[in-house]
Amino acid sequence: QLQLVESGGGLVQPGGSLELSCAFSGDTSVDHAIGWFRQVPGKEREGVACISGSGASSTFADSVKGRFTISRDNAKKTVYLRINGLKPEDTAVYFCAAPYGSWYPSQLKPSDFDYWGRGTQVTVAS
Repeated sequence: QLQLVESGGGLVQPGGSLELSCAFSGDTSVDHAIGWFRQVPGKEREGVACISGSGASSTFADSVKGRFTISRDNAKKTVYLRINGLKPEDTAVYFCAAPYGSWYPSQLKPSDFDYWGRGTQVTVAS
């Protein structure tokens, strides 16, 4: 089992920046890839970024390339999602997630992820 807890959400003005954190604990016998997803009411969960267990590889959705960065500190058991140039359409609940084992689900499909946090709300408004 792997437990994931997101933090860092809040209310931000358009154009601002935010850094979300995903703290993971539990089964850390392998370095799990960690993905970030977001969801707004009435819409499907959207994958936005993923980072491999070592941190050497990362993937971003086309909709966020250039504005989102992802990093991790395995010593701190934390993955970070930095969002720059926030737009109102970035408003959503942001979730982090991990797959079983050490594989890298680069297609950002929610069905490829097995462990989920409860999410943190990001609201972009002036």
